[in-house]
Amino acid sequence: MEEASSRTLGDTLKVPSVRELVKQELAAVPPRYIRDDTENTSSSILMPQVPVIDMEKLLEIGDDNSELERLHFACNEWGFFQCFSIHQWKRREEQQEGDVEGFGQAFVFLEEQKLDWGDLFYMTTLPTNLRKPHLFPKLPLSLRDIMEAHCKELKSLAISILCQLAKALRMDENEMRDLFSDGMQLIRMNYYPPCPEPQKTIGISLQVRKDGIWVPVKPLSNAFIVNVGDMMGIVNNGVYRSIEHRAVVNSDKERLSLATFYIFNLDSELGPAHSLIGPNNPPNFRRVRVGKYLQDFFARQLDGKSFIDRMKVETKDDEP
Repeated sequence: MEEASSRTLGDTLKVPSVRELVKQELAAVPPRYIRDDTENTSSSILMPQVPVIDMEKLLEIGDDNSELERLHFACNEWGFFQCFSIHQWKRREEQQEGDVEGFGQAFVFLEEQKLDWGDLFYMTTLPTNLRKPHLFPKLPLSLRDIMEAHCKELKSLAISILCQLAKALRMDENEMRDLFSDGMQLIRMNYYPPCPEPQKTIGISLQVRKDGIWVPVKPLSNAFIVNVGDMMGIVNNGVYRSIEHRAVVNSDKERLSLATFYIFNLDSELGPAHSLIGPNNPPNFRRVRVGKYLQDFFARQLDGKSFIDRMKVETKDDEP
């Protein structure tokens, strides 16, 4: 396997820190942060909420499959669910040229591109040999200890959830476990400062796009919000949906959030699970090496087309 120093997930342009920007006590948001695609959000109390999964019930051994059925419904209909059972540091390790890891923003390719109202810190955490020597080892020791424990527990939780998804999909559980056990874990820490014009920006509260409407997620204090994501959507051949989501900011409060991502081994192959496809269920997505997939994902152009759509197998008009 290649050394960590030669592994880069993708490139992004360096942009001003939003945290430093708000120190200027702005009365209005700079033009580059004003978005013209901020659609109306549903705030109705009658609006359905992202499903909540009880992990204890899910992992219970018995004949009651109701929680597994709820998990299947959540992934199939929403692509998101909550399951239940961060520290900030002053030193900033800036993104290096040609690498998205570090402090900055992601997916910035053009000088005139619109920016999110927030800063992030992107870092590979597992396996340990892929950690960048200028990032994780430079964190304060107390934070590193917390992060090590967090990484270990989140990996265990992720594998448990993935094995339950395999059951719900009627997929070979060993195939699911093999896909992720030796894969990568990445952590993204997000900082959203107060915004003078929050209605014009994208940034605190998570929103999920459901049936064309942005639905606010009401997070539980003792739960994780889980996203199926593009790669899992490809593995299950499109049975579970990869749903668009976004964060929004407000004018009063700052917030820190932490997202953890799980990815196959970079040298493995991404495509529909072999145990799910066959003559009556042909693959809907093409196969590609994971490392190549990630390079293309982080270098994607802003053409309005979702990346998972680019992975779909093209069919002729006369084909089913």
